[in-house]
Amino acid sequence: MSKKGKDDKDSKDGKDIKDMSRRNLLKAGTAAGISAALGGPAVAHANERHGGGFHGKKSRDRELTLVNGRIHTMDDRNSVVSSVTIRNGRFESVGGWGWNSGGRGEVIDLRGRTVVPGLIESHTHFVSLANRPGYHVAQWELANNVAEVLALLAARRARGDVPEGQFITAMGAGTPRMFAELRLPFLAELDAAVPDRPVFLYQGGGGPARVNSLGKAFFESVSNPTVSVGADGSIPGGNPNQANAALYHLRIRQTFEDKKRSALDSMAFSAQVGITANLDQTLVAVATGTLNPSTLDPQPNHALFNLNHYRMYDAWLALHAEGRAFVRLQMNFLHNQGFIPELGDLDHQLPELRERLKNQFQFFGDDMLRTGAIGEWAAPFATPATNANGYAVWLEAQRLCAKARWRNENSQPGSPTSTDNIEQVIATYEAMDAEFGIKELRWGLQHADFATPGQLQRLKALNCGVSMSGFRWLNGVPRADGLPVGPQFPQIIASGIPAGLHEDGVHIAPHNPWFALHYATTGLNVLGQQINPGQQISRQQALYAYTRANAWYLNREDDLGSIEKGKLGDLVVLDRDYFKASDADMRRIRPILTVVDGEIVHDSGVLRRDRRHD
Repeated sequence: MSKKGKDDKDSKDGKDIKDMSRRNLLKAGTAAGISAALGGPAVAHANERHGGGFHGKKSRDRELTLVNGRIHTMDDRNSVVSSVTIRNGRFESVGGWGWNSGGRGEVIDLRGRTVVPGLIESHTHFVSLANRPGYHVAQWELANNVAEVLALLAARRARGDVPEGQFITAMGAGTPRMFAELRLPFLAELDAAVPDRPVFLYQGGGGPARVNSLGKAFFESVSNPTVSVGADGSIPGGNPNQANAALYHLRIRQTFEDKKRSALDSMAFSAQVGITANLDQTLVAVATGTLNPSTLDPQPNHALFNLNHYRMYDAWLALHAEGRAFVRLQMNFLHNQGFIPELGDLDHQLPELRERLKNQFQFFGDDMLRTGAIGEWAAPFATPATNANGYAVWLEAQRLCAKARWRNENSQPGSPTSTDNIEQVIATYEAMDAEFGIKELRWGLQHADFATPGQLQRLKALNCGVSMSGFRWLNGVPRADGLPVGPQFPQIIASGIPAGLHEDGVHIAPHNPWFALHYATTGLNVLGQQINPGQQISRQQALYAYTRANAWYLNREDDLGSIEKGKLGDLVVLDRDYFKASDADMRRIRPILTVVDGEIVHDSGVLRRDRRHD
């Protein structure tokens, strides 16, 4: 199409959209789909309820009982029971009637619904979602088309809590490839959905971005730096990255209360999709040689995945101290200092990692919030052949972790034609074990898509685990040679190594775990193409990876991952049967009820709740 033809078409599309009423726009998104994406009728009140403090001062003898369900416990026998009771945050009775009819608590009739343990995410950059500027709409990653994106934005405005002049935003995991039209909404479409508040959409981890007319007016008014906005509301990425410059202007206007609201919204979304515990791999830190946090404050060239990594958990920590956090968070520490010439010899490299290992406790905290260890890496990966100095620093980082007795990770998928990088990681782990002994430290390998059977057995012998990539469905396409895009799920599972599954949100992929579970069991990408032929696993195996195996990866298998007496009371009630739904329907699963620590933290309003003796 010629530029003139394209411009004419865009102009016509814009005119057509301007003629649409907001009512018709919402109707186009379909009421049922949007209600599900937003979490149902109860989600509008989620932050009010959470603000009241589910995890503040708790009453004694808290009890919640669910009856008449199909409760998949994921215990060693794969037991399926009809009822469960959670008392004071832990499973008290699993199967049978363990509740006290004269006691204090709630009884919920599941009416045959499927229940699974709370899902655990073993590789996410969730803190980014918890720091989004504006009134953020994380649900856009659940939209199937542009109309649903627009309806979600309009519904966010309709809640009535966005002050005049404040942005409605949607950033990160939503990319045009996810939507049927393979594009972001146009400016005119955004105007029709939200005419009286500025809107800012930001794709992936580095843009581009799109705004409505009020957003366009705002960004055209700013300076230092200025932001270029196209007539269609587009803000380009690239170099220089104008989308990042626009993001900067929103970030520097965030208050601490704004960040607390964003953190609460992120928790509500995690509960909405069924993830009750997150292993956060933090963000890719700007690799400077300083330990001064002020040098890491927002800059115009920072992407969505850059934050001040010394300060990025402050809002979450404050909410936890106030008793208002309601999703579990475990924080790993990603270190991004490679070879920095200004620091001198090897003994002076890695200043941040050295200080971390001397001054931080790993696996320290409580059941709701705790530190993890080193991950997604201790230093950027480098090979001796291509970057000798970088390799020396990477190797030293492994030695420092082993010597300090810290858990450590690396991130390497390999490829269908090469596992050399995976081999370097495993050989180094073996060398660290020979020198220091690491078997009791549970070192990990993230992704591990093409690890060979031999490599997997060597990792297993070191008591290592892997966390498998569940996100290849988004950008993966069929290879010309017919080889799988990966991971090789059956081979990894057959090895017997602890093998979790992750989505790697919230920049390159969504946070929603059902997309990853669908990919692991079908091999289909977002367009319905087979990209991982012969590499499917069963739904039971995939769910085990997202529950029991991920709990092992978090060093929390004694508390999380299955519905068993004495474990923490996290579970999810599903809107359809995960084990019997069609492949397409399984991908569309949404929880109707999510429970964390024995408290209901997401409720779509589908199930009747019988409150007793309140």
